[in-house]
Amino acid sequence: MTQPATAYHSWRESLVSLRHPRVISMLFLGFSAGIPLLLIFSSLSLWLREAGIERNAVTFFSWAALAFSFKFVWAPLIDRLPVPFLTRWFGRRRAWLLVAQTSIIAAILFMALTDPSTGADSLTRMALAAVLLGFSAATQDIVIDAYRIESAAPRLQALMSSTYIAGYRIGMVVAGAGALYLADLFGSDAGAYNYGAWRMTYFVMASTMLVGLITTLTIREPETDRSADLHYAPTDYLRLLAVFAVTAATFAMVFFLGDAPFTGLKTAAGGGVLTGFLLEMLHFALAVSAGVLIGWMLVKLGAINRVMARETWVEPALDFFRRYGLKTALLLLALIGLYRISDIVLGVISNVFYQDLGFTKSQIATAVKTFGVFVSIAGGLLGGLLATRYGVMRILMVGAILSSAAQLIFIALANAGANLVLLYIAVGADNLVAGLASAAFVAFLSSLTSVSFTAVQYAIFSSLMTLLPKLLGGYSGTIVNGIGYPGFFIFTSLIGIPVIGLVWLAGKRLAIADRARMASGAKN
Repeated sequence: MTQPATAYHSWRESLVSLRHPRVISMLFLGFSAGIPLLLIFSSLSLWLREAGIERNAVTFFSWAALAFSFKFVWAPLIDRLPVPFLTRWFGRRRAWLLVAQTSIIAAILFMALTDPSTGADSLTRMALAAVLLGFSAATQDIVIDAYRIESAAPRLQALMSSTYIAGYRIGMVVAGAGALYLADLFGSDAGAYNYGAWRMTYFVMASTMLVGLITTLTIREPETDRSADLHYAPTDYLRLLAVFAVTAATFAMVFFLGDAPFTGLKTAAGGGVLTGFLLEMLHFALAVSAGVLIGWMLVKLGAINRVMARETWVEPALDFFRRYGLKTALLLLALIGLYRISDIVLGVISNVFYQDLGFTKSQIATAVKTFGVFVSIAGGLLGGLLATRYGVMRILMVGAILSSAAQLIFIALANAGANLVLLYIAVGADNLVAGLASAAFVAFLSSLTSVSFTAVQYAIFSSLMTLLPKLLGGYSGTIVNGIGYPGFFIFTSLIGIPVIGLVWLAGKRLAIADRARMASGAKN
């Protein structure tokens, strides 16, 4: 892919493209991708709160979705490794989709069979199930993103992003509002917790993933030449997989062994929000460094083919820096890492906020998980059409400005209390802006991706997009305890302001690069 396209299309051309089969197929794959996330975030948070789990522990569960932020680590394996038998029968992308989707179903069933109210051991099992769900869902995202980029021309990417987001949001309605309605229907609420109700709810959620399985079995494999990826021996692939497993195990071991010491340090430091966040960042950095060190040592010792290791993990990153240059590449990475920080940090605690204000689970389901999601679908379609009509960078700027401003509406809601009209206004504005900004942002990320390293580069971008926001979001409960909800929403608005400047700088640099490339082409 090249830099974001500056060619604009008429409204008629944009609307006709909505009927393209590839564009429509993304609706169903988006639905499949939208199911798992809320089963880790909001629906699980309400389940845990009803089960008597403290608010701080509930928001820490959002870290179970950090697999989405580290998926670039194993994305190269998805690009390189064939799945025995399935790759031959279905093709590389569809084979990995089937593996990911069946793993998602297994993880949701694992959660359904765990009652978090029965003690620390059950809460640990729930955390492990949530991590498995996050890992499987992140793997599905890697493959869907690669499939989308490889299966259609750049001119369709904004609209494919829009229909993907529409399907994603519909999946969120099912996993969000649907889960809450079912839990109510089966007999569980804040005053009368019923594990059986949540178990049946998650059984139903597992069955919804059949939509993804059926879609995977019916779509066509992208027509790309990836034969060069298959020139290594089967033992080389197995050794590569083994090194990854050892590296991942090292990261997990160091992280969990370091939990107690770092918890002690946070307590000794007084439990401040900033201190706790910095210590947790150090905790993650040490675990990641340990995993990288072990992986590097295994490569040096000849555990895997060094050329293969370089092609798998190093070349995709070098390609990005070669194409854009160091300064522009770093600017683009900063924009990617911060663009969605306001709405992701707010989203981690939003359901707890609504519940603390006094809204019932049914009111939250109707306003947030139904009305809000359909508004976000409209925002996504609008964002795709506007990006196709006026260009991606312009809509990125509009999205950045509105995303920061929309946070302020929640201050009024926090001060008003359980005001249903204001709830709908806040939710509507937030979701409309989020949908519009997300459609343009996904198209922007797709345009930065090289077809030679589709899964890896897009995984790096989308991982970076959520890493810092999710780490910070894990402390949202602690921040609210310290400064209250109005102060928290002022904070989420302020952290979005630097994004506006980054969009302006990135647009300027990419425009200069476009002109230089066109001038070079004219001379040649």
